[in-house]
Amino acid sequence: MTTKKTILITGAAGGFGKGAAIGMAKNGHDIIATVHVSSQVTPLREEIEALGLSDRIKVYRLDLTDPYDIKQALAWDFDILWNNAGMGEAGPVWEIPLELVRKNFEINVFLPLQLTQGVVQRWVREGKSHGKKVVFTSSMGGLFTPANWGTYVSTKHALESVAEALQQELVAYGIKVQTINPGAYYTGYNETMADNPFRWLDDDVNFTKRADLRKGFDDFFATPEGRLDPKEMIDRMIEIVPADEGKFRNVVPQVIEDMLKQHQLQAWENRI
Repeated sequence: MTTKKTILITGAAGGFGKGAAIGMAKNGHDIIATVHVSSQVTPLREEIEALGLSDRIKVYRLDLTDPYDIKQALAWDFDILWNNAGMGEAGPVWEIPLELVRKNFEINVFLPLQLTQGVVQRWVREGKSHGKKVVFTSSMGGLFTPANWGTYVSTKHALESVAEALQQELVAYGIKVQTINPGAYYTGYNETMADNPFRWLDDDVNFTKRADLRKGFDDFFATPEGRLDPKEMIDRMIEIVPADEGKFRNVVPQVIEDMLKQHQLQAWENRI
């Protein structure tokens, strides 16, 4: 049994966040759907109005780098914080500019943690923590590391650790913590991430050649595992995020969960 919830979602302008926001609203939940830039607010509001869901979904800008946006969000009343916003830098870890690694950690780890700290401390301070929940959109990449995706997935590895610590630290206050670990669903997110290294990768400077990296990405996206239908993941998120009970870690689809378990077993025998 899932009781009615008010859910704050970051990164709800498109992809998983928007799809799940609409689905959860249709199931009777109240949604605070936040987007990164102001120009995304009105189109999403109009789309929601056309669906007849304006009474269930409120749309606001929440730029995690803006302290005033954060302050406003901390004043909102909600039951579940879903840290869904993120971005990714791809490319060879041994050559990627360190400033891009720092930026990826800032957006995927430090800023969500800052928001989460503010939210859960307020819940505890006000004596409203029991029954609350924090959800993080992690990734299949939070549990294994393929070559040329190391920067992005290292941020998700960090999120896994943050979430695991929070789960233990907050249990006494009745706050639940979950991660959701999508496979390579075809939302445009991974495909755009794969373009990012070509901003800086230079055949005259770098050892990794542009054509070789592009072929590796294209070959992956050409496989069924690289183009999973996002509807499957959105349908699961609609169930997982508002639920009163469930697993701490939620890997979808099952074939990816099985692959990750096998990978983690093999890691014990991995040789240099």
